[in-house]
Amino acid sequence: MSELLAGFPVTIEIPVAWGEMDAFQHVNNIVYFRYFESGRIAYLEQMGMMEAMAAHGVGPILASASCKFKFPLTYPDRVLVGVRVGEIGEDRFVMHYRIVSTRHHRIAAEGEGVIVSYDYQNQRKAVLPAAVRARIEEIEAGAVQDTQGT
Repeated sequence: MSELLAGFPVTIEIPVAWGEMDAFQHVNNIVYFRYFESGRIAYLEQMGMMEAMAAHGVGPILASASCKFKFPLTYPDRVLVGVRVGEIGEDRFVMHYRIVSTRHHRIAAEGEGVIVSYDYQNQRKAVLPAAVRARIEEIEAGAVQDTQGT
């Protein structure tokens, strides 16, 4: 399964709950966005974004989210959610997500979210703190090394 998540430096595992299924007997579409959210929070924690927010009042805000559903999930299963950051701008970055079914060994969904650096006190976007940008680059550089087997 590691080949399905190559290049995703942050990965979490989540059990599929019975109650996440809908009347069509598969995991409801909105749940995929919850899985993305859990992966996003795990990545933000590794970045130290919450510490930066506490220190400077600048933190993340989700500007947009999208999902491409590839395979319907059902109970019982466990999913692996991989997260990586692609493009980094002056005040934002794009997170890419991948959800993999451990039961079926296949990609269930892929998506992305645009995360904007936001000054919560002044209620406006802000420049991405240099320390946060550096931490993203460190995390992503580790992913490149891991996919090359080092």
